[in-house]
Amino acid sequence: MNHMMNYPTGYPALLKKLPFFILTAIVYVVGINNVNAAETSAAPAPVPEKKSKNFTHDTVVELAQQLSQKPFKEAKKAPKELIDLDFATYGKINYQENAAIWGGTPTKFSVQLFAPGFLYKNLVDIDVVENSKAIPIELTEASFDVPSDAIEKLITQLGQYAGVRLHYPINDDEVKDEFIMFQGASYFRVLSKGQTYGLSNRGLAIDVAQPKGEEYPLFKRFWVERPSKYQTAIVVHALLDSQSVTGAYRFGIYPGAPSRVEVDVTLFPRKDIQHVGLAPLTSMFLFGGLDNSDKPDYRPEVHNSDGLQIDRGNGERLWRPLNNPNKLQVSAFADEDIKGFGLIQRHRKFEDYQDLSANYQLRPSAWIEPLNDWGKGQLVLIEIPSSAETNDNIVAYWEPQGGLKKDQPYKYSYRMTASNDSPSIASKARVVRSSKGQVLSKGKELLVDFSNIKPQDIDKISIDASISKGKILSTRIVAHPDINGARVFVSFEPESTNVAELRLQLKKDDKPLAATWLYRWNSDDWQ
Repeated sequence: MNHMMNYPTGYPALLKKLPFFILTAIVYVVGINNVNAAETSAAPAPVPEKKSKNFTHDTVVELAQQLSQKPFKEAKKAPKELIDLDFATYGKINYQENAAIWGGTPTKFSVQLFAPGFLYKNLVDIDVVENSKAIPIELTEASFDVPSDAIEKLITQLGQYAGVRLHYPINDDEVKDEFIMFQGASYFRVLSKGQTYGLSNRGLAIDVAQPKGEEYPLFKRFWVERPSKYQTAIVVHALLDSQSVTGAYRFGIYPGAPSRVEVDVTLFPRKDIQHVGLAPLTSMFLFGGLDNSDKPDYRPEVHNSDGLQIDRGNGERLWRPLNNPNKLQVSAFADEDIKGFGLIQRHRKFEDYQDLSANYQLRPSAWIEPLNDWGKGQLVLIEIPSSAETNDNIVAYWEPQGGLKKDQPYKYSYRMTASNDSPSIASKARVVRSSKGQVLSKGKELLVDFSNIKPQDIDKISIDASISKGKILSTRIVAHPDINGARVFVSFEPESTNVAELRLQLKKDDKPLAATWLYRWNSDDWQ
């Protein structure tokens, strides 16, 4: 049984404490860059042999454990002159293509780096690992193409970076495309063949939407292992640090169609943490489907993700269309040994968005699959009111029951797949659209479209619809040949309530035919 709740209405003050309300468009523009196969530099700047150290993943685990026994220290910051750079100037600081690490070597992978400045204040250290030796990447005057000598001097003197990105020929054998980036707190983004950046992954979430404000763990150091010329995967290690916890992360990264990342994590809490989010996803939903634009807009839909899917431990599949509410909403879906969850971008046609620059139809979905038992807990969905597509206003993560306890290491692993949709079950119908129906003389109407339903099966399908408050007035199902499926109409009367949870399930031979469709109706959103 899932449980959903409204968050207290004092959200305006709370939103001021939510830094994850981020300018995503800035990251899209600054972060993406292609490198052609003509890269000439084969290695980072020379490093004295005495600076190299033996390295395995246990090195990161030991560093995280040792760090957890010490008081937290804020990361070093970039100088004010770099932080004060505007978006346009920071966007002109680019890592030199001919300085790409391993760019001219037989390996298909290469590494580029992000300069500190603008929004990216924290300085991070980055090593490459070759022959089990960790070698710091040293910055030179030739590392970045910069708009002024003053900026070049500042960056070179710092000798540290704001993040790292990896390149691999995922779209064309002759072009090394950026397919994963780590930049800002514990954020990382992943691309598959044919996609463009959209939602973000995070290493860890702490106290999201809590009155005291969110805590932002930081990947403060990275180690990138050099693959052989035959390898089609690469490994990145990261050391995480924050006020409440430290962590050792291993990312096994497989670029392709789709790209996937296998993540192994060991956390060392400095104190008890009640509200902690594992495998957090952050996305944007402005309008589309059940939500209309508040202002005139030529685009039918604007979002990086349009639904949350959950595969519960008991085998039930849930689909919840996303919402841009008028008030902050927090929903929690209780479960045990959850099988998977993800923020999904299901609409894949240009006609769905009509946006020539944003190309929302190419934004990745993210599917999280635990690789060990995650026990009891809840899948948390947070929906934040937003008036602009540059704001990330959707967050989803797994919250383990009881949180984390001080001095008790916590291990877990999962696979993240940057797919175009959620995992497919060929025999199952699938929710492809949710919308408001016609204006009725009595009650409200919803319609839900399901693909993969044969016309001859329509009469064999039963509709199980319920509402937490109020009553269901009627339901009906009709064939929808255009999507090889069916359309379901549900009319309901909320009566005196302002908020109600609706649940819809199609059954054939008393067995679920598709994901259980869930929706929170709110009178404020239906004006």
